[in-house]
Amino acid sequence: MNRPIPYLFPIAVDPADIDFMGHVNNASYLKWVQDAVVGHWQAFAPVEAVKQYLWVATTHSITYRRPTFLDDAVIAHVILEKVQGARAFYETVIKRGEEVLAEVKSSWCCLDASTLRPARLARELVEKFLPPPLPAE
Repeated sequence: MNRPIPYLFPIAVDPADIDFMGHVNNASYLKWVQDAVVGHWQAFAPVEAVKQYLWVATTHSITYRRPTFLDDAVIAHVILEKVQGARAFYETVIKRGEEVLAEVKSSWCCLDASTLRPARLARELVEKFLPPPLPAE
């Protein structure tokens, strides 16, 4: 089974993220997930691939667990679960220390940057994110 490489993405809570109830507005979580997943791609992909491919979100499913506040130290834990054709499936867990604030399942479509059409990634590129399965013991 593949062992995904986790990616930790620090999140700065901005005063503009705070809503009328004094905690982070739900819409801010979507921006955080977008930034974290794109950050994951940019951290692991070669420079040429970052220039050649773009990612667009196709779905997000968010489960909110706890409110987030202005002075919280927040980190998004990003895991690429699988790549299937031109699609990638991510789980992003947003945490304050060990406390889970939100869990996000999202799917993304890879686009060729010049044509803006869906594009499959080469196996060698996918393996930078999802190493090949370990041999059976």
